[in-house]
Amino acid sequence: MVRVNQSGDAAPAITAAGDGGSGRRNRIASLDIIRGAIMVLMAIDHVRVYSGQPAGGPSPGIFFTRWITHFCAPGFIFLAGTGAFLRGRRPGGTGALCRVLFTRGVWLILLELTLLRIGWTFNLDFRHYLLAGVIWVIGWCMVLMSALVWLPTGAVAAIGLTLVATHNLVDPYLPRLIPALQQSPWGWLWQLLYFGGPIQLGGDGPQLFVLYSIVPWIGVMAAGYSFGRVMLMEPSRRRRFCLGLGAGAIACFLILRGLNLYGNPSPWGGPASQYPPLLSFLNTNKYPASLQFLLMTLGPIIALIPLLEGARGTVARLLATYGRVPFFFYLLHIPLIHAAALLVSAARTGSVDPWLFANHPVMVPPAPEGYRWSLGLLYLVFLAVVAALYLPCRWFADLKRRRRDEWLDYL
Repeated sequence: MVRVNQSGDAAPAITAAGDGGSGRRNRIASLDIIRGAIMVLMAIDHVRVYSGQPAGGPSPGIFFTRWITHFCAPGFIFLAGTGAFLRGRRPGGTGALCRVLFTRGVWLILLELTLLRIGWTFNLDFRHYLLAGVIWVIGWCMVLMSALVWLPTGAVAAIGLTLVATHNLVDPYLPRLIPALQQSPWGWLWQLLYFGGPIQLGGDGPQLFVLYSIVPWIGVMAAGYSFGRVMLMEPSRRRRFCLGLGAGAIACFLILRGLNLYGNPSPWGGPASQYPPLLSFLNTNKYPASLQFLLMTLGPIIALIPLLEGARGTVARLLATYGRVPFFFYLLHIPLIHAAALLVSAARTGSVDPWLFANHPVMVPPAPEGYRWSLGLLYLVFLAVVAALYLPCRWFADLKRRRRDEWLDYL
């Protein structure tokens, strides 16, 4: 249940929906609910990967199946920063927070390159392929945040917002920059930091495909860390601040995008666009995430925080359960979705398509002819996966509430 104070505002340190008030530490209900919604939406996109459906398309159904999941990575990384700030208020202070961020960041990077890579591919072809995905970039952002947390919160905010707001200044120079950097001995470093793409490790080593570059995501996490101070404000002030900040971000997006002023490598509309006007307007750049992409996604998330502080009911309780153990959900949902895709393939054709054992479906050629699922089947598998994960997530959330074992914080 969400505890509400006498004025009707939710206190900043409140028990998450579904905790029953017996948690080992206070949680912020709205953050757990949003994190849970992010994990559920993320599952849609990862089912889509194995369905063979493209990442967006000219039809509204395909486009919005992808577009709705754009809120996941920005929200996940921003709230990871907020969670780090709130964790820093526990005993041990900045020193303990620095240690946890560094060790957990390294742990996440290792998991992305090993266990999660197997979950995505169901093969052991480490000699030819490694993936630097969202867990990879969260890990590196945590490692970098372990140094930034020693700075004043205002300085962390300035660094984060500057990176988010200014990294698109290089857009006009990209046609000349990218070929030059590809020939540079330091080109791989620029790919890790900003451009992404495949990096050959050694002459005959594996190819590391950088899907999520460090910039601007470290800026998003730093901004989220600074946002932790907002969560400690007096309730009515916090509500006004979140609504104003969220609405302001949305307004900035509408102006920048509407007038094609700044903040995205490609403009919307025009005769060359493959999308209808509305879809073209919403089709902002994710790799690397543009300023317009981040304003479009983080604005609504921030505005939702105060609106969900008093949320009750079954949906809030279910989402909060997933949101209390987001990384545990992530670890389970990749292999579960992949296994479900194998079952669907066998049920439809009598055999399992070898495409499902290739390296990451985002990177390999499109699904074979006749493989692609309908959107109805995609959403049916998505609902089955999310439902199957509820009891394991509830069990693990209860375990974390009852126990203080340090290893639990790494899941």
